[in-house]
Amino acid sequence: MTEPLPHAPRSDARENRERILDAARALFSAEGLDVPMREIARRAGVGPATLYRHFPAKRTLVADAFADQLHACRAIVDEGCADLDPWRGLCLVIERICELHARDRGFTEAFLSAFPGVTDVDAGRAYTVRAVAALAQRAKEAGRLRSDFVLDDLILVLMANKGIHTASTATRVMASRRFAGLVIQAFEACPQHAPLPPAARLASAGPQGPTR
Repeated sequence: MTEPLPHAPRSDARENRERILDAARALFSAEGLDVPMREIARRAGVGPATLYRHFPAKRTLVADAFADQLHACRAIVDEGCADLDPWRGLCLVIERICELHARDRGFTEAFLSAFPGVTDVDAGRAYTVRAVAALAQRAKEAGRLRSDFVLDDLILVLMANKGIHTASTATRVMASRRFAGLVIQAFEACPQHAPLPPAARLASAGPQGPTR
């Protein structure tokens, strides 16, 4: 007799799971990680029992909601650390990490929060911190990164980047890219003042264009 094949999840179960994850990402982004599970179920259009069947604990939901972003974050850090020019690698990390977080503020909330029990997020954050610390040290030794840079400065950048609020994701990403350009010039030991990325049109800002 042959062994029975494992059952694939039914299509409605897969759809429920995806709806729950989409709802969780949206609410985590808007309200933080303390949003009640019942509210996530309501936004997803499923009952609490269905939510808990897929995600028995909130820490599991948080980890699964941001699994793709954690993978992307690690790939960015690995690419930056692999660059033979540590300053160029650090610039790449700053630019792409800022953009990644600008695309999903909920991920920033998870990444910066000490949410208990979210092992994957904690491990991803620890890996990023260690790798970027080593990359920054190499950039200092190369004379490109200012000597008084500390890793908390990068956390400060992510916190500030999280504060960019715009009407659309595209505008938020555009503003984040310019912000990253300003940050890089501030971190450079001898700023070259390379051209900045284009400025985003922000609702609260005045007329665009350089001041004289």
